[in-house]
Amino acid sequence: MDLSLSDEQVMLRDTLTRYLAQSFAFDPHRPRDARALWQALGRDLGVLGAALPAEAGGLGGGAVETMVIADALGEALAPVPYIETAVIAAGLLKRAGGERATALLPQLADGSVRAVLAAGEADSRQALEAVTTTAKKNADGWAINGEKVVVAGAPGAEWLLVTARTSGGPRDVRGVSLFLVPADAAGLSRHDYALIDGLPASDLTLSNVTVPTDALLGAEGGALPLLEQARDEGIAALCAEAAGLTRKLLADTVAYTKERRQFGQPLASFQALQHRMVDMFIAVEQATSAAYLAALHVEGPAEQRAREVAAAKATVADAVRFVGQNAVQLHGGMGMTDELAVGHYFRRATAIEQQFGAADHHAKRYAALMRQELQL
Repeated sequence: MDLSLSDEQVMLRDTLTRYLAQSFAFDPHRPRDARALWQALGRDLGVLGAALPAEAGGLGGGAVETMVIADALGEALAPVPYIETAVIAAGLLKRAGGERATALLPQLADGSVRAVLAAGEADSRQALEAVTTTAKKNADGWAINGEKVVVAGAPGAEWLLVTARTSGGPRDVRGVSLFLVPADAAGLSRHDYALIDGLPASDLTLSNVTVPTDALLGAEGGALPLLEQARDEGIAALCAEAAGLTRKLLADTVAYTKERRQFGQPLASFQALQHRMVDMFIAVEQATSAAYLAALHVEGPAEQRAREVAAAKATVADAVRFVGQNAVQLHGGMGMTDELAVGHYFRRATAIEQQFGAADHHAKRYAALMRQELQL
């Protein structure tokens, strides 16, 4: 299998990497303007619409372009909701269709507007069908009531893609619908906070939030397949982000051990530490291979897509934990301070390990999918 990038994909990678290094390089002592970076990614570079068709203001790319972009953003530790908006929300709108979704996509592509998915609830964990938020028809359209938790990227988003149950019980696979809700809608309250990696998230309360009839995205009660595909696309992009992030952690660790001296010698001269860094290198390569695995199958048949993405996320979750912990240990006490980049990268690595499910969740998911395939 040929895993080499095309000339266009190489150009995309090099251009984005160079731009981030020159204009938005990570500096622990100087905060970056996340909004300016977001607008630059959309308006100046056009990467936010890389996976969208040309008629939606995109570049007509696919999963590999998304992988290249997420990898570069991970290496730069870019504080932007690329996965939440440009991958998951844009993917949902593209597949749901309709006038409102079609009108919104170009605005997502140029970075002028943000949208994020609000699906998680207090007891749902990774079960997309576990929805207790309800949407009932009324004279004005739909009235939505319920609560959503840990909505990453919600602060600063103009639109929310809210899952709500229009029929069935709390865990029925049918009856889950998707609605386009303005972030400033009457009856919507938001509690904002920072996650462990410093990125923003919100808990939402929807109390009789009324939206028009055309706010329903896709078929009533038929959102689950769209949600499952969007989640897997988000996981594939997260795997690519992890590959870039672990590569940077390894590079910084190798550089530090060459400079830091102990007993009159650089730390990198000690064989035990060399072995540790070789193990880190292997983990980085595993994460990179997992990102390719996910990207190459995320647009395939649903069963195969879910199986390969689960395998990739289980691999990546183990890799980011191993590389992150070893990077901190080899930096010594400095590794946990805000003075060095490694501490900030480690916090993001810790978040990636758990995001969309940890290694054990996806190992179980993979095993269940394999059993199902063998029974068929």
